[in-house]
Amino acid sequence: MVESKPDKSENKENQNPEMDVDEAEDAPTKVFNIEILRVIKDLQQQHGLRHGDYQRYRGYCSRRVKRLRKTLNLPQGDKRHYRKRDVTMANLEKDNSDERIIHIPLMLAERAWAYAMQLRQEANTEPRKRFHLVGKLRKSTVYALQLQDLCSSDYCDARTKLEAEAYSAWIHGSLHFELSLWKSAAENLKKAQVIYENLAEALPEEEQAIYKAKVDELTPSLRYCAYNIGENASMNDLLEMRGQGMFDNLSTLVAQTKTESMEAFQTTEWRGRKVTVRPEKVRLFLLSIQELAKSIEKVKGFPAKIELLENVLMDCKDAISAIKDEIKQDPKLRSSSESGTMTATQYLLTYLSYTRLKLTLERNLFLVAQGKLSLDDPNISDKALIEGKKTKPQDLSRLYEIILQNISEMQQLAGMESDALYQSEIETLSLSFKSFRCYYIAITLIALKRWREAVAMYERSTKYATEAIASKAISTDFDLRTELKQLVQTIEGCRFSAHAQSVLEDDTSEESVLYGKSAKNSKPLFERLSTYKEDASLNSRNPNVFKLTPEMQPIPAKPLFFDLALNFVEFPSLDDKVEQKGGAKQTAGMSGFVKGLFGWGGSGGK
Repeated sequence: MVESKPDKSENKENQNPEMDVDEAEDAPTKVFNIEILRVIKDLQQQHGLRHGDYQRYRGYCSRRVKRLRKTLNLPQGDKRHYRKRDVTMANLEKDNSDERIIHIPLMLAERAWAYAMQLRQEANTEPRKRFHLVGKLRKSTVYALQLQDLCSSDYCDARTKLEAEAYSAWIHGSLHFELSLWKSAAENLKKAQVIYENLAEALPEEEQAIYKAKVDELTPSLRYCAYNIGENASMNDLLEMRGQGMFDNLSTLVAQTKTESMEAFQTTEWRGRKVTVRPEKVRLFLLSIQELAKSIEKVKGFPAKIELLENVLMDCKDAISAIKDEIKQDPKLRSSSESGTMTATQYLLTYLSYTRLKLTLERNLFLVAQGKLSLDDPNISDKALIEGKKTKPQDLSRLYEIILQNISEMQQLAGMESDALYQSEIETLSLSFKSFRCYYIAITLIALKRWREAVAMYERSTKYATEAIASKAISTDFDLRTELKQLVQTIEGCRFSAHAQSVLEDDTSEESVLYGKSAKNSKPLFERLSTYKEDASLNSRNPNVFKLTPEMQPIPAKPLFFDLALNFVEFPSLDDKVEQKGGAKQTAGMSGFVKGLFGWGGSGGK
């Protein structure tokens, strides 16, 4: 990470005259931030050390150094001649300097260390390779000192300085450990351990694991050194080591690292767990919703409040996209997501998803409140009723159905399945909104004069509300116990009214002054002229005298198509079935035809 500072040649007239000019001129134009331990651990895991293959890792370090020198234009001679070129401070002072310049001595130190570890494995069968091992560790310490000198300049931040110092101390401690210089090995290893401990305390929670693991890794070596030294005071007494001048700048550098980490990261807390926020969009969003409740109170009118929440929802979706992009780009986070492990970033994504659902739920509740206001308004105009602007009870029941879908998504958030308290709170919230939904379904049924179903829905609504009120797990974001108690009181009167309407509808008789009870009859007057009945509707504006529209009666419908199949049927010949008079029929000639035509001869002439 590179931080650009203002150019010293700009705005000279606006500079503070009391500022020290020499310090302004000596200030570096860029500051590098290199997480040395994280870089080498990632490379080691990706290139062989996961399986203990030091030779593969050594080959990777060689290839990376070659690529870095070629990219940064730092060749060591040409094809015919070799000329050694170490990385110096002059390379950092260039205007176009890159932080990858510092990676060159780091990779050289790692290559020599990996070669030494490879030789250690081979030294079990070939003792002569132990001398080669020590030589490679000496070479690694040379490059580690070169790295420390580069990082101790003003071109690197406090965290990089601490990491370079700890890395150099660890390499020196490893060398002295192999040489059986137990005291110096213990001092260097203890120095590296203390720096890593302080770095772990200064950094956010999600970055502490790698430093704590390194501290645990150094502990067995320190115990072995203490065993060979025969005294523990020299290592356990940190104040004594500081007095020896080994940690002169440790407190200052740790304080600077804490300040830089607080500026670079923001920590948010949800359900007792602190999460570090990296992306800029997420930090801005979390800052914007801190005063959201006050902003909503200041806004007048439900439409304005709904619009405000929708704008915040758009920002929340952008923040969630930023977190998902970070997870996709980081292979560790992606692998942990696939394996089901809940990391800090995954927990932050769950928190943002919960925030999105909570804001959506609040927006829907404002829509419900706006609908209730329209539903209870007795002065609403007929024009608004015709245009469909008046809210109906079924509209509110649909809104509560959408709210219950949001509640279902809250229950299924990743990482919250095992949180029993969270699941109980969400279940209580679900019961509360189910109660409201059943209430408005009952009102819809009453409008349709389905009294029995309405009574059943009232009873179910009362049941849900009672269970929600009696629950001990109440969400801090949505406490609806007061509204539920009011709902139970409202349902008591509505239920008795619906029950009475149901009884009246079941009564099939009506009172008459002269004849007592008589059967209900909805026939018009012209069909019951012979029966006397007191009908108050005859004096109203719509008397039931005659039905102008006749009743619908079933009639034969015209066929949609005709049966034309008969035209294509070939009937069999029936000549053999026809009776013939006088036996076999004789054929007549032309004379017979003429005789028959003019009436000559035969019986016709008699």
